[in-house]
Amino acid sequence: MTESSSTDQGGESKAATKAARPRKMPSVDQLRGRQLGRILIKMGKLRRGQVEEALEIQKERRGPIGQIFVELGYISEEDLNLARAAQTGMEPIDLGKIDVGLEAISLMTAQMANTYRVLPLEFDAPNNLMTLALDNPDNFVATDDLKTLLGYEIKPVLCTTTDLQKALERYYPEGEQESITGLIDELSDDEDLARFQDRGDSIDLADLREMAELNPVKKLLNLVLLQAIKDKASDIHFEPFEDEFKMRYRIDGVLYEMVPPPRYIAMAISSRIKVMANLDIAERRMPQDGRIELLVRGNPIDLRVAVLPTMFGESVVLRVLDRANVQLSIDKIGMREDDLRTFYQLIKKPNGIIINTGPTGCGKTTTLYAALAELNTIDVKILTAEDPVEYDVDGMVQVQIRTAVGMTFARALRSFLRQDPDIILVGEIRDLETAQISVQASLTGHLVFTTLHTNDAPSAIARLVDLGLEPFLITATLEAVVAQRLVRRVCTNCKTEHKPTEEQLMGLDLKPEDVGDQVFYYGAGCDYCNNTGYRGRVGIYETMVMDDQLREMIMDKASTAVLRRHAIKGGMRTLRESGLLAIYDGVTTLDEVVKETIMEE
Repeated sequence: MTESSSTDQGGESKAATKAARPRKMPSVDQLRGRQLGRILIKMGKLRRGQVEEALEIQKERRGPIGQIFVELGYISEEDLNLARAAQTGMEPIDLGKIDVGLEAISLMTAQMANTYRVLPLEFDAPNNLMTLALDNPDNFVATDDLKTLLGYEIKPVLCTTTDLQKALERYYPEGEQESITGLIDELSDDEDLARFQDRGDSIDLADLREMAELNPVKKLLNLVLLQAIKDKASDIHFEPFEDEFKMRYRIDGVLYEMVPPPRYIAMAISSRIKVMANLDIAERRMPQDGRIELLVRGNPIDLRVAVLPTMFGESVVLRVLDRANVQLSIDKIGMREDDLRTFYQLIKKPNGIIINTGPTGCGKTTTLYAALAELNTIDVKILTAEDPVEYDVDGMVQVQIRTAVGMTFARALRSFLRQDPDIILVGEIRDLETAQISVQASLTGHLVFTTLHTNDAPSAIARLVDLGLEPFLITATLEAVVAQRLVRRVCTNCKTEHKPTEEQLMGLDLKPEDVGDQVFYYGAGCDYCNNTGYRGRVGIYETMVMDDQLREMIMDKASTAVLRRHAIKGGMRTLRESGLLAIYDGVTTLDEVVKETIMEE
């Protein structure tokens, strides 16, 4: 009775809760840019009363209106996807009723299709336009990345997740993933590329552009890039020699060679990379630097491109900066508990200079970023001057050094002091002027983090004096020097006990009686670590904290050896000792520590 009367009076209250009667889908042009509720009404998926109800709920708890429709049970996720696609002007399609062109399928590798969750449907060569099926109207990243990687204009269309999955399994079967070897064979048989064999440097601009756009070249380069990102490589090297062209990855600090492609595609590969990085493909006599930005499986990836002319062509190195992979947390960078406590005390100081030292690629930037991440709160102003800015961090003002236009570290630092900072990061002290302004910043109440290239912590003093910095300024401002190295971790999957030989122990100046019953480990090699026995890297550290006696010694111009002896006497653990502790913990191997540290005097 009550139901009947409420239905009669409300006219739409109960009827509104039932699914609206589907109608013929209006054209995309009719729906583009309209509000989501209006689109769903026109599609026959909702009634006006349902939209008003959802809008009332949205006023109370905020949140996307589309998700509220789904939660109320009025529409499905599929309906919502269709409506959002129509809103952006994307055409919905039924993959089951479409003949997919095999030519379009051949233009994309299986790894790329599965990584970005797209299916190429059609390729319009005259307009350089590829039609791609997506299952998510918000997957703009896929269209942007693929435009960069493939060099085509992209027209996205929307399909259902189920249809896309079936199509990917059909057109890119799991057992038929392309391999780099297979693509190199394909390149060797390519007639278009073979035309450029033995042409040397006598290739005009039009031919260079044509080479860079050849599909086999794009497919090989894209597969190499995606494989490198998957294997967590830090660098990718493309190196032309007189009779060969090498491709190498650097994983955990070690270079591994891939199957080399034909020598004559070297110029095609370098030209393709230049196109992707917006560099000048006609310039082959001068070094060039650029950047490629991608988003792979939701992770932002920066590829820093460095092109260097050599005797036999252009050597190209891509530095892979996976922002999701960087450990910006002090307790995850490998410091031992006592080092960690000391480091925490140092970075909480109100002013002074903290220097991080070591060779290129030893993790200095990551350590300093970890410190800044700890200090990066709403009440602290942090400014950084870097060359290049490797990771974008919210809450920090980061400045890119550009020496070509006069934006040097010294110039940036002078401006920093007028920006009211609390903490300053100077990417590297390279000259006296930068050192002097860093000291000035410290003396005026700022905490300064910076890096130097020296072999150990005590050597940093000699380096600063060598730059021309007065000893009294060093003693007045320097709080500590942290030296570090990266050693490879033993793979946890194939970790095996072993007894080291006398020769191996001698490398660390140890005798069998020194180690007694200590257990040592190495990696036997497995699929998880690509049969290397190692997976990932960990830092080993040497922290020299300044005390009154060290300051007096610096004023008296004591040698590095004297400073080192005093620091060790005062409790400094050397890099080699830190390495030994990592070996005893089963984290790394004797060989790694011998390779990365020097014998103590």
